[in-house]
Amino acid sequence: MMVWIHGGALVTGGSFLYDPSPMVLAGNVIVVTINYRLGLLGFFAHPAIDAEGHLNGNYGLMDQQLALKWVNDNIAAFGGDNRRITIFGESAGGQSVYANLASPTAAGMFEGAIAESGAYVEFQDYWDFIVSLAQAETVGTPGVLAGTTIATNLGCASQTAVCLRALTASTVISQNPGTAYPFIDGTILTQTPTDAFASGEFNQVPVISGGNHDEWRIFVAGQYDFAGNPILTSGEYATAVAKLWGPFTGLVDALYPYASFPSGGVALGASGTDGIFACPERKSVQLLSKFVPTFAYEFNDENAPDLFDPIFLATFPLGAYHSAELQYLFDFDERFAGFNPFTPGQQTLSNAMIGYWTQFAATGDPNFAGAPAWSAYNPITDEFQSLVPPLPTVETTFAADHLCAFPWDFF
Repeated sequence: MMVWIHGGALVTGGSFLYDPSPMVLAGNVIVVTINYRLGLLGFFAHPAIDAEGHLNGNYGLMDQQLALKWVNDNIAAFGGDNRRITIFGESAGGQSVYANLASPTAAGMFEGAIAESGAYVEFQDYWDFIVSLAQAETVGTPGVLAGTTIATNLGCASQTAVCLRALTASTVISQNPGTAYPFIDGTILTQTPTDAFASGEFNQVPVISGGNHDEWRIFVAGQYDFAGNPILTSGEYATAVAKLWGPFTGLVDALYPYASFPSGGVALGASGTDGIFACPERKSVQLLSKFVPTFAYEFNDENAPDLFDPIFLATFPLGAYHSAELQYLFDFDERFAGFNPFTPGQQTLSNAMIGYWTQFAATGDPNFAGAPAWSAYNPITDEFQSLVPPLPTVETTFAADHLCAFPWDFF
């Protein structure tokens, strides 16, 4: 029994995009895909709204947990087992998995969790995106305006709940940030996932946690190549590094010099992947593995089919980009017009991944007969399961490949 939480920066996306038929047919599981409120309708902190006496801020997480409650109460009628529910999600869905692991109000709602590429706002010390309601109400977070500023921009300089509630939904979402984040509201979340995992004060269930080898390349392509401004010179690269890393530019530029990479896009993709995704993902499994069986992976198919081609073309290979693994688990017939985009080796990898995910949902352990063994994470050996075609293998160089020895946490 699996419940899918879609990604999309907590601002966009929907369950309709994900057809779980491959997992259902191959793994003998039931998969429920859910929707939840997004953007400012799902994640909004404002003093007047938060003073109304209801649960505050994390409306999208509340929706996820209401859906989980419905599944627990009703899935038996569909042949499911509410004693064996695994939540799983990618990107903002993976972040939501971490949040539900840390949430006291989600206790007892699931027995396993799979977080795919969800560590981008947590498990590092150099950015603070998940903040208290009080800070979000009047100060804001990186990339997200304070709730009072948003209200003013919406025409509610009076800062009253009456004015805000009179706005149409379309008006409200016109002020959506590019990425939304949950808050420490005191009930749904009483602490960040980082703090919860470090202390052991989380819903202790088996976890699969990981990401993709080239996560950030798709974001570089979207911001630069798809916009018609590829990074083609050292000067353009320096400007792009400064835009991404701000006060850390000098350190990052020295560690990822333009001349050491085949292109500026690959270079910026490397630092973004390592500092925003890969090393935080490693930190997540290091924390979780102290308390629960934790299975670490990295998706490593450098030739994964491009879900964005031919609409967009980059000047560099996207590699194992952010979201590339989804097509190995779900059916995207609309994108591929009904044909199989995989090589035989990629299809074999897809079968193995589906087996791992569904076996984990059934037993809390991804291992099954005929598949390469996947050991629980041990910080001493620091091994990840490399999801590479045709068959997964053990990866012992994750930290070195992603420069995790660099003191990211000490910026």
